[in-house]
Amino acid sequence: MTPLQTTNRLTSYVVIPARLHSTRLPNKMLLSETGKTLIHHTYEAALTATRPMGVCVATEDREIADEVVRFGGQAVLTGPNIRSGTDRVALVAAEKALAGIDIIVNVQGDEPEVAGEHIDQVIQTLEDTPTAVMATLSTPIRRREQLEDPACVKVVSDRYGRALYFSRAAIPAARRWDERLLTDIEPHFHQHIGIYAYRREFLLELSELPQTDLEQLEDLEQLRVLEAGHTICVSRIDHAATGIDTPADYQAFVERQAYSHRRKSA
Repeated sequence: MTPLQTTNRLTSYVVIPARLHSTRLPNKMLLSETGKTLIHHTYEAALTATRPMGVCVATEDREIADEVVRFGGQAVLTGPNIRSGTDRVALVAAEKALAGIDIIVNVQGDEPEVAGEHIDQVIQTLEDTPTAVMATLSTPIRRREQLEDPACVKVVSDRYGRALYFSRAAIPAARRWDERLLTDIEPHFHQHIGIYAYRREFLLELSELPQTDLEQLEDLEQLRVLEAGHTICVSRIDHAATGIDTPADYQAFVERQAYSHRRKSA
């Protein structure tokens, strides 16, 4: 990693955890039907944020690290068998080169269309909430199938933007269902968007917190933070990019890229 400069406000740095093996989409990070690998797209998207002082990829796979170096990015090789992407990010955050960084941002490697402004927003949210150890994002849910999909993680926050609970279930649970609940001007349901900003000191301690019953039941790591009594602040965005989890997701992304290229060439 390159030396870091300091500014008067809180410093921040983006770490992109990436693994080669994916059950639903093998070799996902190195797919390149667009002319660039998926990890290359995500790296470039993260670079559009204006707040962070740098970006790197954290990976256990030499092929991914070599690809990042090939396109001119920075990569950090971590050991194998790391429990989670968060732990991988924490290993990078512990390096001496990042000792002066205040905020570490975790952007998933399969988010090639992540908006730089959303990375900036989650950093700003954590800066503006001194009592919080983490910040993340949410966006309104307007379709019932999405609300009921366990793969779509929901979040409920208080009036000050502090997370009350994350769940794979439909929360809040409407006692009397009405389809108009999905179209009210003020949304009732919110999808959690998996971009995280951590205070560096807290991130280094997070892996030491014991796993909790709720975390294991829901398979949601952020519940460990809430159960330990910490604050996660949640900032709302109007819409979010689609992550790449399946072959269909990737093909849709390829088509969007082709359409965008045609428009720019017209």
